[in-house]
Amino acid sequence: MNLIAAFKLALRRFAKAPLFTATALLTLAVGIGANTAIFSVVKGVLLDPLPFDEPDRLLGLWNTAPGLDLPELNQNQALYFTYADKARTLEDVAIWFERGSQVEGPEQPEQLGTLVVTHEFLDVLRVAPTIGRDFLQDDDVPGAAHVVLISHDYWQRAFGGDSGAIGRTLTINQEPREIIGVLPAGFDFVGIQPDILRPARFNRAEVIMGNFSYQMIGRMATGATIEDVDRELVPLARGAVDDFPGPVTHEILEQAQFAPVNRALKEDLVGDVRPILWVLLGAVAMVLLIACANVANLFLVRAEGRTRDVAVRTALGANRKAIASQFLGESMTLGLLGGLGGIALAMGGLRFLTAIEPGRLPRLGAVGIDGTVLLFTLAISLFAGLLFGLFPLARYGRPNLVPALKEGGRGGAAGKASRRAQKLLVVAQVALALMLLVGSGLMIRSFQAIRGVEPGFNPENVLTFSVVVRTDDPMDRLATLDQMEDRLREIPGVVSVGTATAIPMSGNNSSDPVWVDGVEFPEGEIPPLRRFSWVFPGFFDALEIPVVAGRDFTDTEIAEGLPRVVISEGFAREQWGSAQAAIGQRVATLTLDGSEPLWNDIIGVTADLQQDGLDQEAPPMVYWPIHQQDSYGEGVSVQSYVTFSVRHQPGMDVG
Repeated sequence: MNLIAAFKLALRRFAKAPLFTATALLTLAVGIGANTAIFSVVKGVLLDPLPFDEPDRLLGLWNTAPGLDLPELNQNQALYFTYADKARTLEDVAIWFERGSQVEGPEQPEQLGTLVVTHEFLDVLRVAPTIGRDFLQDDDVPGAAHVVLISHDYWQRAFGGDSGAIGRTLTINQEPREIIGVLPAGFDFVGIQPDILRPARFNRAEVIMGNFSYQMIGRMATGATIEDVDRELVPLARGAVDDFPGPVTHEILEQAQFAPVNRALKEDLVGDVRPILWVLLGAVAMVLLIACANVANLFLVRAEGRTRDVAVRTALGANRKAIASQFLGESMTLGLLGGLGGIALAMGGLRFLTAIEPGRLPRLGAVGIDGTVLLFTLAISLFAGLLFGLFPLARYGRPNLVPALKEGGRGGAAGKASRRAQKLLVVAQVALALMLLVGSGLMIRSFQAIRGVEPGFNPENVLTFSVVVRTDDPMDRLATLDQMEDRLREIPGVVSVGTATAIPMSGNNSSDPVWVDGVEFPEGEIPPLRRFSWVFPGFFDALEIPVVAGRDFTDTEIAEGLPRVVISEGFAREQWGSAQAAIGQRVATLTLDGSEPLWNDIIGVTADLQQDGLDQEAPPMVYWPIHQQDSYGEGVSVQSYVTFSVRHQPGMDVG
């Protein structure tokens, strides 16, 4: 019997048993569809290479400082210049960091996502602008003309795809900048799709070994390995201390157990999603096996009723191959039909996934049904058909003719053997279901535990947005931010407004060493790093962060730049045993010029915030006032990049 004839025969038999067919198809479609959907996600996120030339040579360059309890530490300008000048295992390196930009475009002002990069950035990725040119080294120095690259999407939206946009000027953060090029359509860098690229313009003459606030990428030289890069960067990093002297010394590096660590750039994108996706794929594979066991049971029951028919065919001369082709033809046909249904379900599931846009799932745009996914679906459909088709074939493919042809033959040894096979399948189903149940129970328990964690703030009915205030006078920045807060409070329905340089769970992990008055450290050592943010009065109230001891900043303290500070409860307990005992104590941070630190009086202690997620410990926090008179020994300081948190009444129209 050829394949087409077997397929037609199978369809005729299925048509005569609509309830069996519908039940089996639905069971298979769910199992195959779940596997198809999750595999498409695994492929798009984990298996597909980054969309750059020779992506295996791209690295994310990081550091580690376990002596300061920092398993992962960002980069700084000193290391960037050192690696760019001296690293032989790296073909190119580039620094990048995200910023928001206020853009006065052709139609209306917009807040656009921006990557600030050094001039090698696109060269490292081997990406060229669609039109115009890339940054040159001369664009990336202080005093050079202000230039930008814009995204293909913004080019289309703001300029209608007009090539005449090259050479035009955009006012970005109150500074005119010439458009010199347009990025390729769909440009995506580790999940970031920036509207604007602008050069960092670091001043090499002012670079010091400190300020680990940047991220760095590199392209390995031909033939180099990550291990080669690791070995070369260790002495280069230590040499940067001598080439760019600053607050970080050789003794501090030793204390911190500082070392460069590098990894494939794709790992920076994937992060901790990898194990989750593999676990999900394993779980849906079990679901498919359970579905196959269910369908195999249905086939056994159905095949038992056909024992006499098979025996008659065998008695008339049909060989085992013909009998097997009949059973397997039906099971493989059902498997393929289940695969078609599974593809339909998977497409619906992926559309839903795209619509909800889960924030922690990277490369969502790369997830879809393509040729590889279809081949995977075909393979598991055939596997499923073969798997559940083997059970009735093994049991009834060669019947015992005498009892099978007797009128009551079904109730004898054949029936007992059939029941044994069915019991075996039931045991397999229960075992697989138990494994899924245990795994699900553990996940639910973890979920409930996370839900029981107090984040330390209330995110309900809060809107956030970021701005950059570009003025040379820090007091003008302070006045502008103060006026913006006042205008926001005047909006009907607004309950409170808070302003800070970093909000909880925003991914900001800026840290500095913080000295405690009265705690001495050996010469050359530094105290532990503490997470920090600069804040306005009212920030804790807007996010409903409890002040467990002391008080918030006052407007007068901010206006005069008085040396005050608020810390987290965890920091207070660590140093003084309780929140109340910390009030009146003093802390200070390092000074970049080596002068004596400015001591700040602790006036308040807040509840701990789960800055890194509900499954992580709350880090000790320091909240500096947004206006300081001698910040880092550099005089008056008012931060220019801040995020507003606006708490509004429930049900307020925020459109």
